[in-house]
Amino acid sequence: MDEFSKNCIQYNRTGQTSCVEVDYLGMLMAKKNIGEECVICEESKIKGIHLYTAFICTDCESDLISTDMNNPKYKYFLKQLRKVTNPEISS
Repeated sequence: MDEFSKNCIQYNRTGQTSCVEVDYLGMLMAKKNIGEECVICEESKIKGIHLYTAFICTDCESDLISTDMNNPKYKYFLKQLRKVTNPEISS
């Protein structure tokens, strides 16, 4: 089997062969496994929340919620969260 054939799907009903779908699905799976960069810890994570234009991983979200305002770590969180921008809504 050549390299081209490995990336193709043959439909049983029509007998047609399509290669685009497999490549596209492969890209989606790769993106899903890579994740997004967290605005707080700046690491690539898979699970988290989106806040306007930023991604916050579940670890940082939990840490942020449980951190007391007097803790020096809280100031770091605020500094990192200032990177989040509020997108303008155009009408």
